[in-house]
Amino acid sequence: MTIGFTLNRENVVAHANPETRLSDILRYNFKLLGTRIGCCTGNCGACSVIFNGEVVNSCLIPAFRVQDGEVITIEWFSQTEEYRDIVRGFEEAGVENCGFCDTGKIFAAEALLRKNHGPSRDEILAAFHGIKCRCTESESLVRGITAITEQRRGRLYGRSP
Repeated sequence: MTIGFTLNRENVVAHANPETRLSDILRYNFKLLGTRIGCCTGNCGACSVIFNGEVVNSCLIPAFRVQDGEVITIEWFSQTEEYRDIVRGFEEAGVENCGFCDTGKIFAAEALLRKNHGPSRDEILAAFHGIKCRCTESESLVRGITAITEQRRGRLYGRSP
């Protein structure tokens, strides 16, 4: 099957079986290794991408669903101010980064902050429920999201909360 879609803001074509996972297409067809292969069941978040504006587990997206869609990977997202806010906030809060679950944590943070500019502790914890991470304690994530929120407010509005 020939699949045309937008990948990191460029129109691309991939050749794959209709049931091939998006995570495999990204890694093997396009050599985008930031999309990790973890559980392959949508339970760990290591393969997170932004697909048609929503953060999803790419291991759950079959190739035929990608046709005419838009995919943003960590490789492109890492060039944005939003990414830099997240990294700085996580560093400030002492969020550990093992390298495996980082993409899931970063995209979970971005998905939360796109919808909620001042999430509560419970909302933050709920946003990370699908990320299986052994390197970061939940309170670090709460501190990290709080720091990111403050940084974004400063960057966007020139002030702190």
